[in-house]
Amino acid sequence: MTPTLVRQHTSHAGSTPRVDLSARARDWSEIQERMLVPLYEAVYDRLEVGPATRLLGLRCGSGLALLMAAGRGARVTGVDSGSPERLALARERLLPGAPPGGAAGGRPGTRARTRTPTAVGLLDGAPGDAADAETAAYTLVTAFEPIGCLAGDAEGLAELLTAALPPVARGAAVVLAGWGPPERCATSSVLRVATKLADPLSGGRARRPAGRDDLEEVAGRAGLKPDGSGRVSCPFGYAGLDSAVRGLLSTGLFDAAIAAADAKQVDKELAEALHPYRRPDGTVWMPNVFRYLIARVP
Repeated sequence: MTPTLVRQHTSHAGSTPRVDLSARARDWSEIQERMLVPLYEAVYDRLEVGPATRLLGLRCGSGLALLMAAGRGARVTGVDSGSPERLALARERLLPGAPPGGAAGGRPGTRARTRTPTAVGLLDGAPGDAADAETAAYTLVTAFEPIGCLAGDAEGLAELLTAALPPVARGAAVVLAGWGPPERCATSSVLRVATKLADPLSGGRARRPAGRDDLEEVAGRAGLKPDGSGRVSCPFGYAGLDSAVRGLLSTGLFDAAIAAADAKQVDKELAEALHPYRRPDGTVWMPNVFRYLIARVP
């Protein structure tokens, strides 16, 4: 049975469904974000993240990767201008004692910032705003949002990195992440639903297979020097079909499909695509491999 996702979109009769961004951000934080924990752990272990680390997290979202680094003793700053709703949840995680309206609680589109003795900063703005958020130069930059799904996502990441590099120390590590080969990612077949439904939309961003050298090309355009890479198994596991649909919709990869088709149709076809990955106990399990690249600031 297709799950009912009332909280995912609301509409009036005859109107175009609108995504509930707050509910989606909560679904990302509570369901989907944890799927990338093996990636965060592998990178932090390899780079020995600890008290000497000054980390700048780009597109930090709801802050789980920052929280894990802070738990290792790192001083962390997160910046994200794409989702005030996710950043508000990062504030709840990382700055629970901060007053409302702080770094992640301001109005969408504003540039608010918070610096506290707890070695955590959150910025709602552009990467360049991080220049004065930390007294010492950053020794690690992370861009954990994987590329390799949407046309143009590699180009956007290169621009983001270029804007973020001024406050970063020479020799600092910059970590980029991407989807692995489609044959190693079970979720690839499910994501084709987004492409199929979005194709009629003029100018829609179609899904594309991850390229073998995508991350290296991004690093090169940003003036960085590759210095190692790795692959990490990040299976997507969900308690049930409803949880899987909510989690995948929270990634934003189905936005063009929702705009092009009825939102209920997206829910229905996504649920059908997930059926091959349902286990007898009702859980959903999709093995995936993600790749990361470590580059250095010259």
